[in-house]
Amino acid sequence: MATNRRVSRVAAQIQREVSQLLQNGIKDDRVGSSMVSVTDVDVSNDLQHAKIFVSLYGTNEAKAETMAALKEATSFVRKELGARVRLRRTPEVVFVEDHSLERGDRILSLINQLSSNRRDDEETEADDSDYDTVSAEEEDKP
Repeated sequence: MATNRRVSRVAAQIQREVSQLLQNGIKDDRVGSSMVSVTDVDVSNDLQHAKIFVSLYGTNEAKAETMAALKEATSFVRKELGARVRLRRTPEVVFVEDHSLERGDRILSLINQLSSNRRDDEETEADDSDYDTVSAEEEDKP
């Protein structure tokens, strides 16, 4: 078993190396069809398995093609990691699509929408209160 510090260092190095591979090493055109970013790497405590979380930008078709290309390139990525990272055994690599950025964008847009609705409601309440107030002089007039 590796220490937590070592696991995190190995995960960071795998993230750097896979990012470089995605930019320069993988020649598959499907990987370039949508923008790919490595957001996180989760390495098991025994350093035998690595989940590589990737964020994809583009159309749904481009995302599906890119994920298929990444899954086909896992053996190449593992071989390259073995050459670049000094470990006794190279971890098994699995690519997982990361939806956290999309969820974050959606939550931010919902918060902004609620904020603008609240501002609009406050403005309409302020406008309505101007019409509801009647001065004492106007009430006395017949």
